[in-house]
Amino acid sequence: MLEHGGNLRDAVHNFGRPLEQWLDLSTGINPGFYPVPSLPADAWHRLPEPSTALLEAAQAYYQAPQMLAVAGTQAAIQALPRLRAVSHAASRVVVSAPSYAEHAHQWRQAGFSVDEAPYALLDKQVDAADVIVICNPNNPTGERIAPAQLLDWARRLAARGGWLIVDEAFADTANDFSIARYSQQAGVIVLRSVGKFFGLAGIRLGFVAAGKQLLRQLAHALGPWTISGPAQQIALSALQDKAWQQETRDKLQHGGERLRNLLRQHGWHTTGTDLFQWISHHETGEQSEHLFHFMAQRGIWLRWFAPGPQRPHGVRLGLPGSEAGWQRLQQACREWTQQ
Repeated sequence: MLEHGGNLRDAVHNFGRPLEQWLDLSTGINPGFYPVPSLPADAWHRLPEPSTALLEAAQAYYQAPQMLAVAGTQAAIQALPRLRAVSHAASRVVVSAPSYAEHAHQWRQAGFSVDEAPYALLDKQVDAADVIVICNPNNPTGERIAPAQLLDWARRLAARGGWLIVDEAFADTANDFSIARYSQQAGVIVLRSVGKFFGLAGIRLGFVAAGKQLLRQLAHALGPWTISGPAQQIALSALQDKAWQQETRDKLQHGGERLRNLLRQHGWHTTGTDLFQWISHHETGEQSEHLFHFMAQRGIWLRWFAPGPQRPHGVRLGLPGSEAGWQRLQQACREWTQQ
């Protein structure tokens, strides 16, 4: 399997520091997660039938005409290439780079030819591709592409039976860039997650917005009982809690600005979102690897993106979850600049 953020047991093994002594900034998940409500007993006891109330809440929150609940967007990321292979085995796939690594990996695992292209070159790839996969905002760089541009790509792809897959896992604080409301347009597939903004990565729940026929095919491919009863109940509460959502957007905007300012005060130019910042080193991967190890030696776990084709090197930092965490990060940054 590929390496991902949140792998603290690897940190413990490689650096010899106990689990409870780590400050984990490797995931970009909101540290102020949604408070889980009390659950009815039947959430644990009954087989988890698909919840109409959950889908309606998701469609209202994401402003999508039609959605399918999935066991985390990872389930859809794995299933969509296999669904495409049934009728379009020869498709050429282009994935934005750098990006969430599972996208390119799963298309290759399904036997497709995959090219990775920087954001600036994606437009030139559209007319030669059958499937374009992009994160918007991008994970890990925070780059964004305007909805008008994405919908133009979708039209060009759909004219040949192609797909535009847009992973909007980090779009909750950048909803102006979401195209979920246009997901009934031919060729548009949008992935949304409750793991990042709501901080509920552990319940493994996401949503796919697309046309009815594709959602029906995807549901058939995934099979029954894909979302647990407790996950459905928790997500329903979170998606309907408008007061918590607005308060959290405000907190994340403040936290994101604080992280940007902290890193820039110590000489780093960053890009990112309200949930994470990206420090890129285009010329060589050595400096980003050095930074990753420097922080790890101080018990701060970052996400290092190693060198690769068409991929700038860099590290991604999420938000500390406490004032003590902020002070710990600030002290480590100060030590870095004093080397």
